[in-house]
Amino acid sequence: MKVLFIGGTGVISSACSKLAIERGLELYLLNRGQSGRPVPEGARVLHCDARDPRSARGALEGLSFDAVVDWIAFTPEHIEADLELFRNRTRQFVFISSASAYQTPPASLPVTESTVLDNPFWQYSRNKIACEERLVRAYREEKYPVTIVRPSHTYDCTAVPLDGGWTTIDRMRRGQKVIVHGDGTSLWTLTHHRDFAVGLVGLLGNSHAIGEAVHITSDELLNWNQIFGLVARAAGAEPLIVHVPSDIVAAYDPDWGAGLLGDKSQSMVFDNSKIRRLVPDFVCRIPFSRGVEDTIAWYDADPARRKVDDKFNRTCDRILAAWESVRPKKSGA
Repeated sequence: MKVLFIGGTGVISSACSKLAIERGLELYLLNRGQSGRPVPEGARVLHCDARDPRSARGALEGLSFDAVVDWIAFTPEHIEADLELFRNRTRQFVFISSASAYQTPPASLPVTESTVLDNPFWQYSRNKIACEERLVRAYREEKYPVTIVRPSHTYDCTAVPLDGGWTTIDRMRRGQKVIVHGDGTSLWTLTHHRDFAVGLVGLLGNSHAIGEAVHITSDELLNWNQIFGLVARAAGAEPLIVHVPSDIVAAYDPDWGAGLLGDKSQSMVFDNSKIRRLVPDFVCRIPFSRGVEDTIAWYDADPARRKVDDKFNRTCDRILAAWESVRPKKSGA
């Protein structure tokens, strides 16, 4: 099977590229070659700017594919270009959307693929919804062979799954306070990229996935207090957690706040029965407690990786100072 990944060296896609090669797929990567992650041995790289139609057409001249996966489409304009570029060039077009497109906050749990798409808080999610709507129309009007995949929070050893990334771990190790949104009890799902890859690669060339949308996530549920605790334990630190309302965070940092109000502050529990029907061998085997140990080890292996974001530190300190000056005091404190 001949497959093209637009991108293919990111946090999520890198594991999918590796697994595709291991399973004998003829894999092409269309990208600019600027990622810090290595290209898996055996993949064929087509160097070009995927968002430059002339450059992309030149790189793809004479090629057709059993499946194309676009990992880096974020706007309807990207989708329009893809529709034009791959019409009559692929038997399956896979769009990587986002589970943050689901109704936020959800009216009921667990979330299924039939849950309405509606996120009034985050432009990123609204753009993904618009992309999906255009692809559904293309499927209905011309039977464009679309499959929509919705990852939730997916990580690898290079991606600390906390706002602030490594800087938050550095704060823990230095005994500084860290911010957890709300009261830390909202439920969250973290999926290791190697587990995600089993689901994604299993959808490629799968005729039952054409015209379908499916999310791929772990079944492990953790609240944010537990997540911070597991990260701190792996880092050999004690987390000094301060709970701050998400809207307060948003007032000081709109971008951080949008990701909280539009995603992380909501409890999200996913029903993964659909991906298991489509890909029977999909099983998530890497619990977060083990995955985060690999993440900490990766950062500790090279001091150059442990970059601290001074701007994020200053933002945290401003939020903490403001909130602690006005937050309700516990009785007896």
